[in-house]
This record gives sequence, C-alpha cells and structure tokens, in this order.
Amino acid sequence: MVLVGVSKQGCTQLLFVDPGVKIYGCYYHEVLLSRQLLPAIRQVSGDFFVFQQDSALAHRAHETVKQLQLETPAFISPDLWPPISPDLNPVDYKIWGVTQDRVYQKQEAQLPQRNSASAAHIPRLAVDLMMITHSRLVVQ
Repeated sequence: MVLVGVSKQGCTQLLFVDPGVKIYGCYYHEVLLSRQLLPAIRQVSGDFFVFQQDSALAHRAHETVKQLQLETPAFISPDLWPPISPDLNPVDYKIWGVTQDRVYQKQEAQLPQRNSASAAHIPRLAVDLMMITHSRLVVQ
C-alpha cells in the first residue's frame, strides 16, 4: 500500500506500508497518520489544509475520525464522503492509474526505488487534473 498527500501546493513524498501489514484503525491513526502522513502534509501545505479520504474501514474508525477532527484544520467528515467517487477521490482513480501506466512502461529492472524520490513519478498532469476536478466541486 502507498499513501500520498496531494494539494495545490504539491505532493508529499510517497509513504509505503510494508507488504503484509494489516491496516486497521489503530495502526492507521497511530502510525500512518500521526507519524507519517500528517507531518508530510504539513511540510507541503503548512498549517492550513483540507483533509479528505475515502471510506476505507481504517479511515472511518472512531479513533481515526476523532484524531482528524482534532488535528487537522479542516476535515471533511465521513458522513460527507461518497462511497465510490472518481471525481472526489482522484488519487485512487486517476493519479495511481497514470503513475502505474508510466512505471510499467519501463523495464522491470528500472522500477523506481521505494523512497521519497519516487514522488517524482506522480505525473504533474494528474495532479493538475485533480485540482481542476476539485475546483469544479467547491461550493461558492
């Protein structure tokens, strides 16, 4: 599993979860959010950002939601998340697909290493697409 934060200001580095690790609520909010994703988002976006994720069980866990309500400046609560939405979850539906296509166009031996430099493989075009999509959905 790979996590990334995407905003108008840019992308976080890619955050990797080792194969075989079970992503349950406690691990998600104590390790992935607290130690990795939220600090990475703050490095890119500063103190103000809007946090939204999909409806995975770990994302909807009570402790995760409580943490995000306390620790993020603007949190879109789970009752407002659509269950499946390519428009509102562009990382899942577009960015990973475009990135995967570009990575697999290379030979197997040339696949990117698992480090922060891999973020360069997130195509700027996909990030721009996400920003255009979200700007159309913002309620004026």
